Amino acid sequence: MTVRPRRGVSPPAPSNPQSAAQRLQTTFAAVRVSFTWLGVRKTLTPGQKAQAAEPFGAEEKYLSAAKKLLDTSHPLFKDVTSIRNRVLTHWKAMTLPYPEPGVRLIKQSDVQTFDDDLRGLKEELINAVGQLDAQYDTLKQAARDRLGSLYSDLDYPSSLVGLFDVSWEFPSVQPPEYLLRLNPQLYQQEQQRITARFDEAVRLAEEAFVGEFAKLVTHLTERISGNGPDGKKVFRDGIIDNLQDFFARFKSLNVGSNQQLDELVETAQRAVKGIAP
Repeated sequence: MTVRPRRGVSPPAPSNPQSAAQRLQTTFAAVRVSFTWLGVRKTLTPGQKAQAAEPFGAEEKYLSAAKKLLDTSHPLFKDVTSIRNRVLTHWKAMTLPYPEPGVRLIKQSDVQTFDDDLRGLKEELINAVGQLDAQYDTLKQAARDRLGSLYSDLDYPSSLVGLFDVSWEFPSVQPPEYLLRLNPQLYQQEQQRITARFDEAVRLAEEAFVGEFAKLVTHLTERISGNGPDGKKVFRDGIIDNLQDFFARFKSLNVGSNQQLDELVETAQRAVKGIAP
């Protein structure tokens, strides 16, 4: 997104990206979320693939095939999956991206709230898995009916309890202090590497905010300019609610790395203040 200055007005000087990275490094912590999740697809054995390929006259080694062990469209299975989606959504809503797979950055002041929230979601997941496990025999019988000769009891664990889980941790993204005592030069190199990562995290945060904001504005523009049934414009509460949610998250997580973006978001927030569909 390019923000063009108004004629006769000098563009604001960009914020110091290093200072933004420093603020990010001193006020945020790293958080990683991991899942234990039962796989519901299993690759066919060579004999089964050869049998499946035969009607087509195909060679078994050129055929990829798998069987679905459980009906994931079952309401109880969807309940379990929805909790995983809620965990991921909550994790991303409270954090900023970080250039390390599986790690994001959370405000240090939000760590306790995040921990409490995920403990609640974990408890919901345990309960949902318990309800799914109570119907496990029924799900296996349905799979037996659908899979026919491809069904095998060996593909199924005795219980689903413990096979769906969520965990989270707050790994350190700072160089270890003992390294300073053992090898000051190596400690300095590690500091420089981590500083570069936080510089990259600032850039990733800007890109994420700009991308989300552009998507919301595009959707808003389409609603305003488009026509709905009977030639009426369709403009729902959710459009404004999504913008307000974005403004609140931007205010909470923004580290002030891009003054033009800050002013643009502030202008948009004033524009929709007090506006209802």
